[in-house]
Amino acid sequence: MNSSPSNSIPRTVAWAVWIIASIFYAYQWILRVMPNIMITDIMQQFDIDAATFGQFSGVYYIGYSLMHLPLGIMLDRYGPRKVMTACVLLTVVGLMPLLFADHWLYPIAGRFCIGLGSTAAILGVFKIIRMTFSETQFPRMLSLSVTIGLIGAIYGGGPVSYMREVFGYQTVVQGFAIAGIALAAITYWIVPDVKSSSQGTVISDIKEVLGNKRVIFSCVFAGFMVGPLEGFADVWGTAFLRQVYGFEGSLAASIPSMIYFGMCFGAPLLSFIADKVRSYMGTIIGAGAVMTSSFSILLFWHLTSGVLSMSFVLVGICCAYQILAIYKSSTYVREQVAGLTTAVANMIIMSFGYAFHAIIGAVINAMGGPNVSEAIVYGVAVVPAGLCVGTAGFVLLNVWEKGSVNIIRPLA
Repeated sequence: MNSSPSNSIPRTVAWAVWIIASIFYAYQWILRVMPNIMITDIMQQFDIDAATFGQFSGVYYIGYSLMHLPLGIMLDRYGPRKVMTACVLLTVVGLMPLLFADHWLYPIAGRFCIGLGSTAAILGVFKIIRMTFSETQFPRMLSLSVTIGLIGAIYGGGPVSYMREVFGYQTVVQGFAIAGIALAAITYWIVPDVKSSSQGTVISDIKEVLGNKRVIFSCVFAGFMVGPLEGFADVWGTAFLRQVYGFEGSLAASIPSMIYFGMCFGAPLLSFIADKVRSYMGTIIGAGAVMTSSFSILLFWHLTSGVLSMSFVLVGICCAYQILAIYKSSTYVREQVAGLTTAVANMIIMSFGYAFHAIIGAVINAMGGPNVSEAIVYGVAVVPAGLCVGTAGFVLLNVWEKGSVNIIRPLA
């Protein structure tokens, strides 16, 4: 078991650093959803169509995915102070084309920069919690940070939309830019400059993480379980409820959002359960079983809107298994490469979101298209199928773990 880094950092400083990291995580979530609120303003300002705006929105995720591995290495090697400060400023730079550019290519480049910088938010949270709190507190503190970020995503839209209507779109962007500069200054001032003591080379660290079978298997199995969040709630949930259940547009669009609402509570709740039962793997398996059952019932029975809402809240709570899975994967390696491991874990799990979108879409098209109810049912059936594979995988991984003593940092 690794030692507690918080022993060398005053408790008040530890909490202050964690709060700053969590605020950055919420800040980047607001920047992520902001284009949906300002779509009309941006399209009018740069005279672009919906396809070009789609490029503007989507390029964020390209930058976000590409920076996981480099930032994981930099956070381990150089510490969070300089890296996070630079990344906060990078998101501010990404906002500048919306204020000063005339050609649409510059906002797309800026959006890419926002994606690059935003990667440091969740990875910085991983690093700072491990740096300032004890190992046993990691899942609980991470869950609270994720809750703060999701609150920013869910409830940030209303205030931002109101400010846009009152003050204008560019004034709101200016406000976020100023807030980002202030956040960067506070980050540089408060976050301690703690570096890893790793003696290996970058290549050797990467080989150590990617060559660890337990890390890779846990990440892949966790990826099979992201369907409810990144496959259903993000894209196909509304179409499913409209075509299969016959719900009206507003109702069909609002019910899947209960999954995000549930995840706000699930982040701290699942961590609490895992601590009480003293089994992170068992909690992950239980969450997978609940989500599999919920989606099976969704497909085979016609539920009321109220029952669906409660079911999706429960699914959202269980979607917080990702926090436990990412933490669990980091316990299989040395502390010196734990930051890199969490970066790899988050990157692998997120990549499954694209896979679910592509596979569900392909199944729907093969079965007749999105206007055919049976096609939507077959497409959404990919979600519980993935949940079955992921849950079964964690069961096998749990059996393997109990039969082996070669675990780097075992949990109680």
